[in-house]
Amino acid sequence: MTIDDVIRRIGEVGVIPVVRAATVAEATRAVEAICNGGIPVAEITMTVPNAVSVIREVAQQYAGKVLVGAGTVTNAEQAESCVRAGAEFIVSPGLALSVLSVARVSDKLAIPGALTPTELMSAQEHGARLVKVFPCGNVGGAKYLRSLRAPFPNAQLIPTGGVNAANAAEFIAAGAFALGVGADLVDPVALREGNLEKITAGARELVEAVSAARAALAGKKSA
Repeated sequence: MTIDDVIRRIGEVGVIPVVRAATVAEATRAVEAICNGGIPVAEITMTVPNAVSVIREVAQQYAGKVLVGAGTVTNAEQAESCVRAGAEFIVSPGLALSVLSVARVSDKLAIPGALTPTELMSAQEHGARLVKVFPCGNVGGAKYLRSLRAPFPNAQLIPTGGVNAANAAEFIAAGAFALGVGADLVDPVALREGNLEKITAGARELVEAVSAARAALAGKKSA
């Protein structure tokens, strides 16, 4: 897939589930549950044991069905390993220029993290097309995102941290390009206990929340 294809797909789905798990088996089960709930996107974080192997397995098993990315990528070595394993996008908690460089050379999408206007400006200056706003929930949530977008109306931002189905509509209304959702979707207890239906139901709820919020926003714009 091209970078444009990946950005378009993320925008269409509107949710990037952040998968953190204790084992490879848990991670693959989480991806299956998310996909069954209507979200064909998964960000496998580098905090998952043998994360690169998980990315490789999911990318092969769900080729053409799930858009697989790597998360919590903080250096060039990790980025290179993830790309080789089949990751179509790379997400970082902050701005790592070495990761952006690997992504550029590999023709893959890098989504750096930023929180302040200065960090966002730096990310854009270095070519970032999508930027993760993290930890958004800790600094005001949707209100903070709206304030951040005021001087950056064309920025394509993905709030992450404290985002869930209950406040998804607020973030969409505030101008989020997509939502990064972690434990509120991929519940570690449910995953550990094998309660995959809870995760699938949560994915469906998020899809519906984003769809409804976007429809409401479109209605206001056309009114």
